Amino acid sequence: MKTQPVILCGGAGTRLWPLSREQYPKQLLALNGNGNETLFQATARRLVPSGDAGNVVEEPILVCNEEHRFMIAEQLRAVGGQPKALILEPAARGTAPALTLAALHALDDDDPVLVVMPADHAIHDAAAFRAAALRGARLAEEGDVVTFGIPPSYPETGYGYIRFGAAIGKADDAIAAHRVVSFVEKPDQETAAAYVASGEYLWNSGIFAVRASIWLNLIRHFRPEVVEACEHARGDRSWDGDFLRLNRDAFATCPNDSIDYAVMEKLPAGANGAELAQAVVVDLDAGWSDVGAWNSLWDIGERDDNGNLLRGDVCAVDTTNTLVVAQHRLVACVGLDDAVVVETADAVMVASKDQAQNVKQIVAKLKADGRQECFAHRKVYRPWGSYDGVDSGERFQVKRIVVNPGASLSLQMHHHRAEHWIVVRGTARVVTGDDEFLLTENQSTYVPVGVKHRLTNPGKVPLEIIEVQSGTYLGEDDIVRFEDSYGRS
Repeated sequence: MKTQPVILCGGAGTRLWPLSREQYPKQLLALNGNGNETLFQATARRLVPSGDAGNVVEEPILVCNEEHRFMIAEQLRAVGGQPKALILEPAARGTAPALTLAALHALDDDDPVLVVMPADHAIHDAAAFRAAALRGARLAEEGDVVTFGIPPSYPETGYGYIRFGAAIGKADDAIAAHRVVSFVEKPDQETAAAYVASGEYLWNSGIFAVRASIWLNLIRHFRPEVVEACEHARGDRSWDGDFLRLNRDAFATCPNDSIDYAVMEKLPAGANGAELAQAVVVDLDAGWSDVGAWNSLWDIGERDDNGNLLRGDVCAVDTTNTLVVAQHRLVACVGLDDAVVVETADAVMVASKDQAQNVKQIVAKLKADGRQECFAHRKVYRPWGSYDGVDSGERFQVKRIVVNPGASLSLQMHHHRAEHWIVVRGTARVVTGDDEFLLTENQSTYVPVGVKHRLTNPGKVPLEIIEVQSGTYLGEDDIVRFEDSYGRS
């Protein structure tokens, strides 16, 4: 059996604002308590590429937003991974089109079992996950569409549920599998309690196993317009280094749909397509969480004797059952209970824990008001490194720029601003107009308005500079690029 991991790297994580932002969503953050390992990196390591006589696990196919491509590629490289393909979605269209793109790519040279995983889940027992994934993959190899269900530990209203029926396999199988009776939407509290009490329901994890050809047959049957749009988008595909680019206009015609809505919920009913495959659910008892909101992070974290999960520089007095995340300064709490406090460089969010699911309403309001805090952090990551907006005012802006060893910014020009660069660490190779020279620590240079310039780190340590911008307009869109190592226009 050939197993092809597919990691769906989309999602905005709006309920985890202000840590998760549109341009740096939760899958790129270290939220699961495993040091600096991000949720995406942990997902990528769950099914390690391997091969034996009975099972070959391939390098993962990644499907991600074009805006996140460099961060995804760098995070995978940092944990020793190499994608089989990194497919760029020109626009967000949901999990069904994303899986369809992965299946079409996988089917180019084989018909593997796809093990489909969102990039933003936390799973504490990796061995238990691999065992369940192998059980599901074997069922999928036989033609079933497999989803993985989490035994519910309490009546959660933030998850969908799966009602299961007849068991599959032997009574003494280590990992249970059942036919799916129905998928149900997120219930209210009373209904969720009834589901848990019945013993007939599992939480819907959003993880799947299905052969590539089976998925394409099903999506073509239930949502043919999805396959049509994906095939047209791939018909004009091209490779941009490690990235597989699709036709933007063709993909824009694709409907927005999820795997559950497009296919899974229609299979148990047995109508119009059930002859193509049966829905099966495999028990996944591996310490799973979708880390969907701040209270779920509190649930899975290591808490102190007062039930608090404290990260960063936190002083808590007479505080219980509270999550506090401090990133840039001391956060002091007195007399809190069942609360969430999250501090970042440019925002502080305070909420009752039972209202944590509603943080997305804050993001919606900020977006409606045109506030940049919903889109990006003060620190912004680029393929060459990062910059942090230290200060700004009328006609000026100050940034701390870090350029990775061997990396280079584009050869560029600005119409409305001049720049002063001061090196505080490392060595910079600078191009301004027709001049090229090196700067070392405590040296500086000036880039006038309208002059072509470039900044490169030729050294082996990160280059750090302070950039002072001055001019009539300081927006990031005042950039004319002439050459770029990363394919940005």
